[in-house]
Amino acid sequence: MTVLIANARPAGRPDRPVDVLLAGGRVAAVVPAGTGHEEIARASAGWGDGAAPERVDVDGRTVVPGLWDAHTHLTQWAMVRRRLDVSAATSPAHAAALVGAALVDPSRHPAPGRPFVGFGFRWATWADEPTAAVLDSVAGDVPVILLSGDLHSAWASTAGLRHLGIGEHPTGLLREEEWMPASPAFVTVTDDVADTYVAEAAQAAAERGVVGVVDFEVADNLTAWRRRTEAGWDGLRVRAGVWEQHLNAVVDAGLRHGDPLAPHAGPAADLVTQGPLKVISDGSLNTLTAYCFDEYVGHTGPDAHGVLNVATDHLVPLMARAHAAGLRCAIHAIGDHANALALDAFEASGARGSVEHAQLLRPDDVARFAALGVTASVQPEHAMDDRDATDALWAGRGARTFPLADLAAAGVTLAFGSDAPVAPLDPWAAISAAVTRVRDGRPSWHPEQRVDVAAALAASTGGRGTTLRVGDPADVAVLDVDPLALPTTDDAELARRLRDLPVAGTLVAGRWTYRAL
Repeated sequence: MTVLIANARPAGRPDRPVDVLLAGGRVAAVVPAGTGHEEIARASAGWGDGAAPERVDVDGRTVVPGLWDAHTHLTQWAMVRRRLDVSAATSPAHAAALVGAALVDPSRHPAPGRPFVGFGFRWATWADEPTAAVLDSVAGDVPVILLSGDLHSAWASTAGLRHLGIGEHPTGLLREEEWMPASPAFVTVTDDVADTYVAEAAQAAAERGVVGVVDFEVADNLTAWRRRTEAGWDGLRVRAGVWEQHLNAVVDAGLRHGDPLAPHAGPAADLVTQGPLKVISDGSLNTLTAYCFDEYVGHTGPDAHGVLNVATDHLVPLMARAHAAGLRCAIHAIGDHANALALDAFEASGARGSVEHAQLLRPDDVARFAALGVTASVQPEHAMDDRDATDALWAGRGARTFPLADLAAAGVTLAFGSDAPVAPLDPWAAISAAVTRVRDGRPSWHPEQRVDVAAALAASTGGRGTTLRVGDPADVAVLDVDPLALPTTDDAELARRLRDLPVAGTLVAGRWTYRAL
């Protein structure tokens, strides 16, 4: 497919309208608007099949490289879009009331053998601890399982515990290793249903300018994405991560980073490629399990510093093996001690890749990211989700929590994502949070760690910056508003306008995946 996007404007350059030719899956030409067909043909020689392009006049709208979400759990996000949202709950009783209100409608009751599922509770700052009894009071014999907003814990009613095969539990709140081994089987559905949900989620992402995601679904992603690719997947680009329990299959298949998972699957083959090895080295702030040098405020004892899920003597050889096989590594680290150990492991193993989250960092470790060439794969919206928990549990550490400005100043490569379903799969929310650190009408939280719009946009385009260049993939977002031209004097207004930034169209490999023009 060949498309000529006519009368477009590069971000930040309203005075230089251009025509952009997309051919052969690449940006074939970027020329001054109104350039004649013969000149465009000469500029694009060797691209595409020579077919006459579809001309689409975008009437001065802004064009930027298509947006990426560098950290998703795509099937879980697709399912959460259909689940009860309990993120507004301020106490166990409040969450239970939301469940009870939903269950008043018999049509909301789960099918036999299935639980009623909610998502989004954050209990770390609640005055009372969630218990099974609280959910029992509104659910009775209906098995209820609520997933925490960070996916590192779950809260179940007594019937929900039985559904999970747990006979007795002191509270009903399952944390880290109590929950994580059960989560992959629990959060999935049949393949055909999952594939339908994921296709719907991809379409919703395209409507926000998204052209690609890194998928860290806790599953056999090689099998799942080969199935979707062979069925003609065309929603967006996917880099499919691999977990340790499935690493042998990827290595045995000879797949290296960026290789197509199903190279003989036709046009879809180039869209789905091998992504990095994913390892979760510690927990999360909201479960008090992120591994830190200092104790959590008000907590003492053996777990007062959080939990290290993977010992260094296991992590280093695992990363070295993945590196030798041609894979990159993506190491989840939230606490400052976990981040230090992750950087140690990159140095010792020689591996390349990213630290996922990089939430709490010591200043010396910011510099080590740059020295080691490790990408900081950050989810800026989490700063807004976690600001109260940070101030309560990591008091005095807020200034080095999500230190985006420090990372950027040190020359560290930033890659923004959502960790969907932990935050919505919408890069504009991440950009807004990174630029303003404002949400819900509250003052900017540690504004010294803000980055400018250009840096945030560049961190959201998969390494392509803010400008379309000849030879780049023909992955483009067409925007009704130039994000680099928004006024920056009012944080709240800038935050709102970035979050709501309207997208007029999205193309992946030169094909429209969303078009409102």
